[in-house]
Amino acid sequence: MSGQSLPWVTVMRYLGIFIVCSLQFKCSLEAAKRSFYRTANSIFGKIGRSASEETTLQLAQSKCIPALLHGLEACLTNKSDLRSLDFVLDRFFMKLFRTSNVAIVSGTFLVFSYPALLYAKELINLLVNITLLIICCAKYVANLYKFCAY
Repeated sequence: MSGQSLPWVTVMRYLGIFIVCSLQFKCSLEAAKRSFYRTANSIFGKIGRSASEETTLQLAQSKCIPALLHGLEACLTNKSDLRSLDFVLDRFFMKLFRTSNVAIVSGTFLVFSYPALLYAKELINLLVNITLLIICCAKYVANLYKFCAY
């Protein structure tokens, strides 16, 4: 590249996703978690405890969750990555409801329709696989139709 050498780096940012130097394709979720915490703390700083929990959750849903999930579909995530993202949500709910009881937090996930990311990602993978299967079947039927038409 015009006589200049490229620096060797361990982390590269591309379209807001941090790609880590590894033997396999891997993304770092630390920046997404930092962004979530920064946004959540700014919400808590602006409205404090004056707003209801529903209002705070709606703000979190519209501002914090997109920051946490940005680019997640492009990353190959394992269960420990998804658990670390679930941990971020657990801590947010613990701070919002002023509790350290995980059972209460799990109950509030259900009440306020916040799915655990681990299960949401598995559901997305299932839907993607079903879609790919339908596309594959449609291509097979189209090829079969072309074969029979001749």
